Amino acid sequence: MGFIKTLIIIVLIYYAFKIAMRYLFPILIMKAAKKAEQNFQQRAQQQYNQYNGNQDNNQSQTYADTSTSSNKVPRSTKVVGEYVDFEEIDTK
Repeated sequence: MGFIKTLIIIVLIYYAFKIAMRYLFPILIMKAAKKAEQNFQQRAQQQYNQYNGNQDNNQSQTYADTSTSSNKVPRSTKVVGEYVDFEEIDTK
C-alpha cells in the first residue's frame, strides 16, 4: 500500500509541476527579457554619454593644441601590422 501511495504522490507532483510551469514559465521569460533590455539600454546610454563626453574633451584639447603649437612636425603613423593577401586555390 505504501508503494502505491508514493507512486500517486510522485505523479501528482509531476502534473502539478507541469501545470505550474505552463503558466509560470512565460512570466519568468518576460521578466528575464525585460531585465536584459534594461541592462542593454543602460550600457548603450553609458557608451553614448562616454562617447559624447570624450568627443567634447577631444575637440577642446585639439583646439587648444593647434592654437598653441602651430609649428610642430606632424607625427608619423603607427605601424599596426602587416597586410597579408590570401588567394583562393581551386582544387578540381
